[in-house]
Amino acid sequence: MKYDFDRIIDRSGTNALKYSVLKERYGRDDLLPLWVADLDFETPRFITDALRKRLEHSLFGYTTTPQELWTTIANWVYEHHGWKVCEDWITYIPGVMKGVGSVVNVFVKPDEKVIIQPPVYYPFRLTPQGNEREVVFNPLKRVEGGSYEIDFENLAAVADEKCRLLILSNPHNPAGICWSRETLVRLADFCYERNIIVISDEIHCDLALFGNKHIPFATVSDKAAQISITFGAPSKTFNTAGIVNSYAIVPNDTLRRRLFKWLDANEFSEPPIFSTIAIIAAFKKGEAWRRELISYIEDNIRFVEDYLSKYIPGIKALRPQATFLVWLDCRGLNLDHKGLIDLFVNKARLALNDGEMFGKGGEGYMRLNVGAPREVLKKAMDQLRQALES
Repeated sequence: MKYDFDRIIDRSGTNALKYSVLKERYGRDDLLPLWVADLDFETPRFITDALRKRLEHSLFGYTTTPQELWTTIANWVYEHHGWKVCEDWITYIPGVMKGVGSVVNVFVKPDEKVIIQPPVYYPFRLTPQGNEREVVFNPLKRVEGGSYEIDFENLAAVADEKCRLLILSNPHNPAGICWSRETLVRLADFCYERNIIVISDEIHCDLALFGNKHIPFATVSDKAAQISITFGAPSKTFNTAGIVNSYAIVPNDTLRRRLFKWLDANEFSEPPIFSTIAIIAAFKKGEAWRRELISYIEDNIRFVEDYLSKYIPGIKALRPQATFLVWLDCRGLNLDHKGLIDLFVNKARLALNDGEMFGKGGEGYMRLNVGAPREVLKKAMDQLRQALES
């Protein structure tokens, strides 16, 4: 392999979120952090080199956005997902959740509602609520094998005339589901008939695993295209979250004009200079990295599965179809929520995301980030095993 994913990177002194807030969030700072959804692999050198080259010109005044940015994004999306995107459908956004907040403010009136489908990435709830919009819950249904499906019967029951927006995690976080075309078509039909806009958060789309394929929501039908606002970024794949390099794709003219006008008026659509450089470098030079990263993540997942099966049978790992996040079913340990947190934090000295924060259906689960060197992952599993044995 060209890239060394076994190398352990010392992130101390960098204000890395997953380390710097352990005391605040977990009550102690002597934990191995496997919670925040960024990678513990060094950002690839072709991105660092592109940034360094620009740093050699030591003048960082106002800059324009090069047309190359939109061309590069459009080419990557087409080559990897078969979606032919017009370049004028694309805009920069300063982070996916800031994009969600923007859409909520533009399209959802104060007395209207936002639908989310837990267990799901918890800012999907916090951002609309923080903007004083009511959140409607349509919990996913657990199916045989431990995965989930959309509960369309319940969706029809909870989606009243005040529901204006549905936020879709695609691929799904935390369960790692690549939603099927049939599911996406059915969801598009449902929302189109009720005039519900769909935000499709596709930030993990380039990390489909084990032969699975990501399907962009907007591609499954004309109805889907007309109601969709798609968010993406290279940040999960290339470990550039701190640079903030997200984008939105909006095929529908009316939705696009309204959203882009608001983003432009608030200057949210103007990418900082290093965001542009990082996106272009990632999408022009990153395919070999992406493929090797996927292979390493798949082996990490297999390692966790085998370890749990051999030493900790009370925990089952739901194999993700995408992402570097593994949804651990800990219900076999027969612990309540407080006991589960105590096991992981105080006994195993591990910082994971507990399932309850993802909403209904997350009880008894923990979310594990396997985007780390295997030695780190083995250390985590050993600590968990020793905690249970003691």
